[in-house]
Amino acid sequence: MKDLILFGDCKKTLSAFLPKSARMCVTSPPYYGLRDYGGEDKQIGQEDTPEEFINNLVEVFREVRDILTDDGTLWVNLGDSYYNYRPSKGQSYPKQTVSKTKQDLPDKCAKRANKLEGLKEKDLIGIPWLFAFAMRADGWYLRQDIIWHKPNPMPESVKDRCTKSHEYIFLFSKNKKYFYDNEAIKEPAKDWGTRDRTNGKYHNEGTGLQPHSGLTKSYPTKNKRSVWSVTNKPYREAHFATYPPDLIEPCILAGSEVGDIVLDPFMGSGTTAAVAKALGRDYIGCELHEDYGNLIQKRVQEYKPVQEVAQEPCINILDII
Repeated sequence: MKDLILFGDCKKTLSAFLPKSARMCVTSPPYYGLRDYGGEDKQIGQEDTPEEFINNLVEVFREVRDILTDDGTLWVNLGDSYYNYRPSKGQSYPKQTVSKTKQDLPDKCAKRANKLEGLKEKDLIGIPWLFAFAMRADGWYLRQDIIWHKPNPMPESVKDRCTKSHEYIFLFSKNKKYFYDNEAIKEPAKDWGTRDRTNGKYHNEGTGLQPHSGLTKSYPTKNKRSVWSVTNKPYREAHFATYPPDLIEPCILAGSEVGDIVLDPFMGSGTTAAVAKALGRDYIGCELHEDYGNLIQKRVQEYKPVQEVAQEPCINILDII
């Protein structure tokens, strides 16, 4: 079972995948209170409280855990939300559609006018860390918080705080021992060369200076750091909730090997599937709306990573309600 998409609510469709069939999962769930994707009264992200939202995500990833191999990992990109209590107007969700397609959406988006206990107006809710701690309590190993630094963040009309220019990626593992290929994602290292004993300054090799003991080696690469600067790159055919391929390439390279299966329970425009296939992996996943099927197929066929893999992309689609 590979290169397969199941359409419908992922809480219902994930159970159709074989246990221990995917080496890793890379995904970006809907953010809390930001989008109305249409078609469902209770979509993930439209819950009444942050706690309900997080509980739903924990349930989804409990199913994911069963699908992962014993040495599998889970990589989750999740953004935060601010609490804006508007008892008279509520808070509208922007409608979300597939570009250039017609999709049935409610005439009015859901509104959030309920007062949330423990939160004050303008509070940062802290969704990513609430989620991370809930996942840890559910049995996952919380191994890493990665900062996605956005050099080109969305503009914000705020004057009482900084413009937000980062999101989180959390690395979870199913067990204490798990697969992680650090060599696959090492970064170029600055060449410090050798050091002159007389003044302590660093010099490049070839200066003729005597090296200081222990500083004679030059290392071309270093272990990847936990702050990743990746520019937003919207996909012209997709909704604006896509995350950039450059963000998840290192996740897939570190968390899997060629021929492995990569899972995404929130496929959206198919970024995870496209990157996985281009890197020689296979994919499985879920998507709420069948309208995204053609978009995902096109994305898989078009995407070309930094390292080419001679493999023709293919796609199978299965509906499970």
